Amino acid sequence: MCLALPARIVTRLPEERALVEIGGVCKEISLALLDSVSEGDYVIVHVGFALSRLDPEEAQKTLALLSGSLGIEEEGVSGGTIP
Repeated sequence: MCLALPARIVTRLPEERALVEIGGVCKEISLALLDSVSEGDYVIVHVGFALSRLDPEEAQKTLALLSGSLGIEEEGVSGGTIP
């Protein structure tokens, strides 16, 4: 089974890379498959690659579902907003 997760871009790095945060964990990923994203944007991440940009409202819904079923905690999800 494959799983892609929504992640928030914390910092853009050189060479089409970025530092993202997923449930309190930071990870370096590749942005090579996307044209333009900015810090604060949400992306869908699978095997270390950002596959697409995600609407913040959709990211909030998905993270809330994951929080309930997988125990992933995202700052702000319980309060209904994601910074």
